[in-house]
Amino acid sequence: MKIKTTARFAGLLYLLIAVFGGFAFFAGYEGLIVKGDAVATTNNILDSELMFRVGILGDSFTFLGEIVLTILLYKLFKPVGKTWSQIAAFSRLAMTTMIGMNVLNKLLVLQLLSGADYLSAFQPEQLQALSMLFLSAYGIGSLIWGLFFALHLVIIGYLIIKSGYAPKILGVLFVFASLGYLINSLGLFILPQYEEVYTIVILATIPAELSFAFWLLIKGLKTDIQN
Repeated sequence: MKIKTTARFAGLLYLLIAVFGGFAFFAGYEGLIVKGDAVATTNNILDSELMFRVGILGDSFTFLGEIVLTILLYKLFKPVGKTWSQIAAFSRLAMTTMIGMNVLNKLLVLQLLSGADYLSAFQPEQLQALSMLFLSAYGIGSLIWGLFFALHLVIIGYLIIKSGYAPKILGVLFVFASLGYLINSLGLFILPQYEEVYTIVILATIPAELSFAFWLLIKGLKTDIQN
């Protein structure tokens, strides 16, 4: 496969992952959470169960797409630096594994709210509290995979700058995004009271991968190297 074809396919995957992953997190998770209120949160999930389930589907499409994208990015950047490309690939695969495992937290919430007979041993308040616990675990899991993603981003940023495949400013944006994910994850672990600040930081990192995705999709890469 020509590298430009690989690049355009990678760009398309980037955009699809952004759509599915964004929906899964913001609509299928964060939009249903009422902070500190387990009753309201579980009621939101029960009232919007289809949205919650579609969010799980979005998570599933995300981690499956990430596996393919990881291999494509490795193929693109291997000629630039094999070792660095391998590290970038393994860190993104580690992130992908975490995303897949994190879906279990959402599935357990559905089980707890399913009304199954064996759950009658628990009081409604206990089921709601347990559901909130697993939803919180989903959010914490996102912070953990964010650390793997930060490592991936800084290496890809370096490879973009070194390769000349695309404008160097895109590589700089990747480094900036890496710092954003690092600050967001470690910051929330250490100083969770500043959650709103970290949300702004992470939103500021979005232009990096989206800009690169559109560049790959529209321009391809500035090379005719065969992979």
